[in-house]
Amino acid sequence: MVGLERGTVALVPHDPAWREAYEAEVERLESIAGDRFLGYEHVGSTAIEGIPAKPVIDLLALVEDLTTARDLVPELTDHGYEHRPDGDVAGRIFLARGPRSNRTHYLSITERGSEVHRESVAFRDHLRENPSVAEEYAALKRNLAAEYPDDRDAYTAAKGEFVERVLDRALHG
Repeated sequence: MVGLERGTVALVPHDPAWREAYEAEVERLESIAGDRFLGYEHVGSTAIEGIPAKPVIDLLALVEDLTTARDLVPELTDHGYEHRPDGDVAGRIFLARGPRSNRTHYLSITERGSEVHRESVAFRDHLRENPSVAEEYAALKRNLAAEYPDDRDAYTAAKGEFVERVLDRALHG
């Protein structure tokens, strides 16, 4: 199952089909953007086996230069993405796919090697390699989802301290 109403928080158990949904979206993006994307990463909780997640596939699309990548936005919106200006995260272009009642994909376009790229991959890999940390994150997510089912911003903000602590360990040992 993929899809969730914008602004809400509902976690579901990990679904191995999320990997296939990621791969299918990469193929779709390649058909739209060709070689303008240098590579892709499956990030976010749907990329971490064994933990619950909002059923929305998070992708990073890597580019050489974010300024010129902005030219892709109109083409992506023509193919079902909505540009979501995101002042909270520097260094990325953020788009969502699917109607607001059923978001299915989040696409972050960022420069290869950027802070967004490094941190997203480091967090994912650290949780994949440390099952006890992944379970701690899963428990936190379940508690916060119960507390903030209709407030995605509060849910995300409440995870911040945990995410920063994991990133510090993942990036600096």
